[in-house]
Amino acid sequence: MKGLTDVLTLSLVLLSSGIAVAEGDVAEGAQGERLYQAHCAICHGIGGTGGRGPRLNLAKLRRAPNQPALVRIIRGGINGTEMPGSWMLSSDDSQSIADYVQALGEREPEVVPGDATAGRKVYEAQDCAACHIVGGTGSSLGPDLSDVGMRRSAAYLRKELVQPGATSPDGFIMIYAVPASGDPVEGMRENEDSFSVQIRDANNQFHSFRKTELKTFRKQRGKSLMPSYGQKLDAAELDDLVAYLASLQGDE
Repeated sequence: MKGLTDVLTLSLVLLSSGIAVAEGDVAEGAQGERLYQAHCAICHGIGGTGGRGPRLNLAKLRRAPNQPALVRIIRGGINGTEMPGSWMLSSDDSQSIADYVQALGEREPEVVPGDATAGRKVYEAQDCAACHIVGGTGSSLGPDLSDVGMRRSAAYLRKELVQPGATSPDGFIMIYAVPASGDPVEGMRENEDSFSVQIRDANNQFHSFRKTELKTFRKQRGKSLMPSYGQKLDAAELDDLVAYLASLQGDE
């Protein structure tokens, strides 16, 4: 019964999105959705809305402009990122996931409340460029936001503004370190191996330590150098800032 329920549910979702499908396509789509939920949703979100990994409910994916490229990424991962390869998946299963992900891009685009033009003024007033780059302007202390609207959903952006660090990727883990002699250091991990760690603090200064020289070494998951804007901005300003960030598609 569960399999039939999955098929019927996906049929309704696709029909409500205006996508015409044959019965066999729906069954295959349900299989792709089940595999996606099991292997991909933990990072890319239910329905491809994004999370630790980028959003996938886009008409065109930057790293996978076509289906063969998407299948290669599913099976082989992306070097230098947190995207692992799923070599244990069969070719048919990888194809099913790719089909499901591509179908996500055919749904109606996300409706984002707020005014992007006003949001840009909020971004400037809050001096966000002191930590972030947009279109080549700003500081690299935090993530580059030039195409953040392509990579993250509006819901994710809002959560990060209100609860910074709640879903930050491993590349932005905070470290608290106390050397045997000297002051404590808190900042983002730049590099780490079994013997040493490099930290960048809020003043954009770099600190390098051998781990044997540290009295305290603690990873602070869920914490961020960025302050919360939940109380700093009113509801309209927050909507506008989210709308501006969601509008950044890498074309500035």
